[in-house]
Amino acid sequence: MAATPGTVPLSSDYKSSSNKKVLRYPYTLIAETTDYLQIDVIKYKSIRENNGGESTVSLVGSPGARRNRGTAKDKIKTILLPIPSNISDSNSTKYGDSSLNSIGAALVGGIGGIMEAGKDFTKDMKEGSQSVLDAGAKTLESISKSSGGIGGVQGFLTRELASKAANIAGVNITPDQLLARTTGEILNPNMELLFNGPSLRSFRFSFKMTPRNRDEAIEIKNIIRCFKTHMAPKVSSGPGSTTTNTTFLSTPNVFELRYRQGATEHSFLNKFKQCFMESINVSYTADGTYATYDDGTPVSMVMTLSFKEIEPVYDVDYGDEITGVGY
Repeated sequence: MAATPGTVPLSSDYKSSSNKKVLRYPYTLIAETTDYLQIDVIKYKSIRENNGGESTVSLVGSPGARRNRGTAKDKIKTILLPIPSNISDSNSTKYGDSSLNSIGAALVGGIGGIMEAGKDFTKDMKEGSQSVLDAGAKTLESISKSSGGIGGVQGFLTRELASKAANIAGVNITPDQLLARTTGEILNPNMELLFNGPSLRSFRFSFKMTPRNRDEAIEIKNIIRCFKTHMAPKVSSGPGSTTTNTTFLSTPNVFELRYRQGATEHSFLNKFKQCFMESINVSYTADGTYATYDDGTPVSMVMTLSFKEIEPVYDVDYGDEITGVGY
């Protein structure tokens, strides 16, 4: 590809631009007054390494162990890209339905009471035995009340046994289904939505890259190669080792993403936690046809990157120092 008029000739040290600390596209547009996406390639460190090498295992959710707050980061590369179109963030939490009928609730509560009463055995054998018997009696009383008296208990046990007998014969039916068929009723499930845990966020970005001169073509090639290199699993004999050993694979490097306004953090858009790159997809025929310059560089490409955060977002991640919409 011939350089366009007015561009700086390619110097000998720039030819090895894959060794540069900072890569960018467009090559001449990102400046102190421009909004852009900064992606830093960071050497992967486990939670233990990131927390000062303590001998105890650090929990991910503890405030001191959060990866983005680590101080000893080994930054490998920085890539500056324009903010893509259709940017968004989505935060979610996992919830699940839970049912517990009154008989089950009475039984669970009674078992807890019996286990609690068992501690009296440490004081006196007689006292411990009496406590367990009293707790057992209260459990039976609670079950009886929750099922409508002794008749309800008998009916419940009868349905359980009938259900198991039917299942042995190959008929799949539950005690609740038997109750519904015989009386038109079901046990109140006391359904409730319960918290099941956090979730991890994913981000996907697409960048259309059209090299306008030789310098920019080399920069695009190095950007694509950089992403491919650092998202790949490492073949080594252990952390920090340079010896090739296919017995073990080491974790790829991680990525830190930041929306920027010139030299400062973006004042509105969302923040990111450290991410792994799940995939990179490059289309070398972005305009629907195969076309290249004289040196083989495609005239138009689309690079799609998929990231996933390493740990969930917790309430402790929001503080006075977090600007904009937060995570």
